[in-house]
Amino acid sequence: MIGWRKRWGTVHAGRDGWLFLTGGSNRVMDQYGGGLRRWWHLRAWARLIEARGRRAARSGIRCLHVIVPEKLSVYEDLTVDLPYDPARASTRRLARRLARAPAYLDLLGPFRAARHAGPPLYLRTDTHWTLDGCYLAYTQIMRALAAVPPPDLAERPRFEAERLMDLGGKVPGRPLETVAHWDLQRDAVRVHSGALVAAYEAEGRAEALHVGAHVVYRNASPGADPRRVVLFGDSYAHFTPILLTGLLAESFAEVHFVWSANLDWDYIERVRPDILLFELAERFLARLPRDDYSVEAARRAPG
Repeated sequence: MIGWRKRWGTVHAGRDGWLFLTGGSNRVMDQYGGGLRRWWHLRAWARLIEARGRRAARSGIRCLHVIVPEKLSVYEDLTVDLPYDPARASTRRLARRLARAPAYLDLLGPFRAARHAGPPLYLRTDTHWTLDGCYLAYTQIMRALAAVPPPDLAERPRFEAERLMDLGGKVPGRPLETVAHWDLQRDAVRVHSGALVAAYEAEGRAEALHVGAHVVYRNASPGADPRRVVLFGDSYAHFTPILLTGLLAESFAEVHFVWSANLDWDYIERVRPDILLFELAERFLARLPRDDYSVEAARRAPG
């Protein structure tokens, strides 16, 4: 462990100010390694995804998993002498294993195809995707679900702010980045806020809330897809309507967002969605979910 930390550190400084997460609690660089243990781990993920899909299908629910590729998996040409093989990315391996699985959507292929064809898909000094990266993932999801995006969604107002992002704060000089934000919300209305969201927002510290966030949006627009969506995701979706959750809320009649990598099947069975969507950052594949999450228990948890 000590040798690994010494070798990789936490952040890699690439070309033209691009920063990449290489360490951290999920040992990002280790996820590009080989070996039998890694093979078994991804096999377990593939089996879990297939099992979730079968269980959802028995209840008439369309299940779809999307894994957000790491920057390292997409932009290896912007790193500098970093000895890793992007062909060993977990997202690439899962895409091969699950090529015919209806419960898995490959984002790595479309992201690599678009990586230099337009605006950047990721922020230079952050682990997260840009609005353009998020929108590309959204269009892939909508296509997989046979859904049509609202015609004006991509043209919703944007505004910019200069900010210190997560990787920028970990390197000398603490570089700022001009970040674009989206004013997406027009038709969707948040009709339910879980206790944790309500408590954190009341205290003015919503940015500190992660796992356990739970919200519901409804969209009465006549152009909205009439289906109900339950989305288990993370910060790439977010409970505020600024990224993937916001795009979906503006597209479907009802969207439930739960910040968790573990599913709550009791909640899913109560809500009876038409679509069960699971979004996760590639680095979090380091841990295999047990699907023992409880929305109800999180509702009762203290802030």
